[in-house]
Amino acid sequence: MKDHPDLIELVLPDETATVELGEDLALALQAGDCVALWGDLGAGKSTLCRALLRAVADDPDLEVPSPTFTLVQSYDLRLPVSHFDLYRLADVSELAELGFDEALSNGICLVEWPERAGKALPKSRIDIRFQFSKEGGRVVLLSGPEAKLTRLRRILQIRRFLEDNGFDHASRRHLTGDASTRAYEHIYPANGDARLVLMDAPARPNGPPIRDGKPYSQIVHLAEDVYPFVAIDEALRMRGFAAPAILATDCASGILLLEDLGTEGVLDAAGKPIQERYRASAACLAAIHDSPFEREIALRGGRVHVIPDFDRPAMKMEVELLLDWHLPWKRDGVPVSAAERESYLNIWDNLIDELATVEKSIVLRDFHSPNIIWRGERTGHDRIGLIDFQDAMIGPSAYDLVSLVQDARVTIPRPLMDQLMADYLALRNRTAEFDEATFLKSWAIMAAQRACKLNGLWVRLLKRDGKPGYMRHMPRTLWHLSVAFEHPVLAPLRRWCAEAGIELPESAA
Repeated sequence: MKDHPDLIELVLPDETATVELGEDLALALQAGDCVALWGDLGAGKSTLCRALLRAVADDPDLEVPSPTFTLVQSYDLRLPVSHFDLYRLADVSELAELGFDEALSNGICLVEWPERAGKALPKSRIDIRFQFSKEGGRVVLLSGPEAKLTRLRRILQIRRFLEDNGFDHASRRHLTGDASTRAYEHIYPANGDARLVLMDAPARPNGPPIRDGKPYSQIVHLAEDVYPFVAIDEALRMRGFAAPAILATDCASGILLLEDLGTEGVLDAAGKPIQERYRASAACLAAIHDSPFEREIALRGGRVHVIPDFDRPAMKMEVELLLDWHLPWKRDGVPVSAAERESYLNIWDNLIDELATVEKSIVLRDFHSPNIIWRGERTGHDRIGLIDFQDAMIGPSAYDLVSLVQDARVTIPRPLMDQLMADYLALRNRTAEFDEATFLKSWAIMAAQRACKLNGLWVRLLKRDGKPGYMRHMPRTLWHLSVAFEHPVLAPLRRWCAEAGIELPESAA
């Protein structure tokens, strides 16, 4: 590979290399990408398109007919893909009749013989030019806007990482991506060994400073690179918990190759909680809280990760989402008054003061259904696979129990919620140091803290990020707040919410 400022040059010695490039491109492309493939007959354009489509479909046997006569073949996949062959295009105006603009608006367009389209293709496209090599094989030149070339460079960097660590010709498939900078792939070694998981997590760029010269991510202690994940992973595994083994790393680049803990979760086919699995998760969490964790974790190379505190600034920054997003949304755009803000934050200062003497432990932060892997063939706590803990902090241990029993995205019926609480408390009460009354007070405070954050976050995702789907969770997280309000320590916040016009349901339904 030769990386020039405005293009990438690759040598593809054989068809296998062309197929690998197609599979890699499937991981880099996004809706709205137009890929123009230039080259003579037999140059490899169709081979690349076929490999890309099968990778997006995750189906090696997907039938990919040539669109030579139909001009376009569309595929309703994870990302919609339309494969255009313009060799027989009679006039550029036919592109509109073929639905090109519509296909590009919500998916990917692969275009063979793009020269037939004249100037009709978008200027922001990715161009892939195939040339025959004198040594045999092909030379491929990839060019396009810098932002799109950055994506291509990243997937090629990951391919080199795999090769450098002994995984030549491994197959790669999309696993998941989230609202953060992280994405995940399934890696299938060429020798048939067990499937692996690759974490693609480049260092998080700092956003603008919003308070005390710090960006939001630093105030609420979000991991900015992969070192916290590596540190917490090693700490969990050292104590016998089922975090994934780390098989290869390029921490500076944000690439980790991990053991695949599986894909079976704690929900049934209808998305409802499976009681046995949730109770096992509560037992695992109790064991984690019974295990001491050092604040400083030494890593290879002399680096030390210091687990941050779930401190007052972080808690207050999160609960302010209710003020900044939920209430203005509820009031048709009218912001909260200065007096309301001051009263609300004073209440939270007092509640945070109440946490001064409660039990502190490692807080995995997102101990809920998407991040709990069920490994039914194992025994004990090894049945509970743990992922997505890079944002771990030291704080009230009750927070993770809140995350489990008040799952933001899954309704945990009240009887099961109460059973999980009882299971956890029974296990923790085996030690004389555990103070159940103080723990329950901290549980109520952290339940309210998390619910205030989420009921603001859903609106922010709607209004700022254009993601309305999260609003379906709001009735559930408002109910969670009402459950937290059952504890007398939250009486001031309960009154404030009532005066602010926040209506709380009696159940999650």
